[in-house]
Amino acid sequence: MFGKIRAWSQRHPKLVDSLWLAPLVGLCVMTAISYTGRAPIGLGGYLALSAALLVPLFWRGSHPRVVFAIVSLISFFQWLAAVDAFPANAAVLVALYTVATRCAFRWALAACLVSEFGIFLALVQWDTVSLSTFFGCTVFVVTIWLTGLYANTRHRYLEGLEERAERAERERDHQARMAAAAERARIARELHDVVAHNVSVIIVQADGAGYAIDSDPEQARKAVQAISRTGREALAEMRRMVGVLREDGPGAADYTPQPGLAQLEELVHGSGLPVDLRVTGVPQELPEGEQLAVYRLVQEALTNTLKHGGPGARALVEMEYGMHELVVRVTDDGRGAAAPRSPDGHGLLGMRERVSMYGGAVQAAPRPGGGFEVLARLPVAA
Repeated sequence: MFGKIRAWSQRHPKLVDSLWLAPLVGLCVMTAISYTGRAPIGLGGYLALSAALLVPLFWRGSHPRVVFAIVSLISFFQWLAAVDAFPANAAVLVALYTVATRCAFRWALAACLVSEFGIFLALVQWDTVSLSTFFGCTVFVVTIWLTGLYANTRHRYLEGLEERAERAERERDHQARMAAAAERARIARELHDVVAHNVSVIIVQADGAGYAIDSDPEQARKAVQAISRTGREALAEMRRMVGVLREDGPGAADYTPQPGLAQLEELVHGSGLPVDLRVTGVPQELPEGEQLAVYRLVQEALTNTLKHGGPGARALVEMEYGMHELVVRVTDDGRGAAAPRSPDGHGLLGMRERVSMYGGAVQAAPRPGGGFEVLARLPVAA
């Protein structure tokens, strides 16, 4: 309820100011007759002076120091004219509270001192000055001033909380955008690996089937079967990766697991190349993410051999488990440095990103005497 009232008051500041001033205006109207009987200015002068003191208060929210200066000067001229004080002079205290609420401390202190000086002048001319009377009036003025300072402090505190909340929200949105960008980059790398490798295999098998369809129908039939199997695998992987983005779809959690070292032999045999796989050392259990990095690295290296190694190229995949690291080496006897460079290739960059994520390093370069080598070292111990 209080939150709704506060929101409504922020939307209608002028109306709220009017409601706050309504009691003071009503008091001035009700006491007009009794005060004008004792004042030399008459009813018209009383009403005019009251209006001069009260009307500026409607702009105290936007110009607090100006309003305080106006009502203070009017009250001072009233004192010079020896006109008795009346309820409208409380406008000085209302303006003091506004200055303390909305302005810096030095302005609030100056307004408090001016009000104290005004109280002293009023007591000198309109009342018998005594220490107890002045002290009582001072306590009243200082209480209003301190209340305004407290409201000012609380307002600034709430503004600070809102600012921190907005900053936290912006940082949260920024982190979400960064996470989304990283996820898009990861999916792009996955799609690149899947599409590039499987399409390269399909092209090689299709070329082989085209050459063997007349001379060796059985070999052509095997090549066509390999094309069908590779296409299905590529489609299944692409569906799995694209399905990760569909968080609200049915069966969102039921996807094929990411490939790992257990599927490495299947990858080698289905690569469309004559490939040998050698594993030395004692195999150790690796995290799924690191296994995926090794799988994609071998996949990308074989894809590069398919694309750039030339006809008749052979490849060798070696995995060596050591005490603290896993060494993965993929070599071929293709064209090596003589192979044409692809202007839009991102495979080597993707390999380095994947391996560096787990504290490893990748070297890829043509071999002396021909061929190409991809060498990766990944830590296997925490």
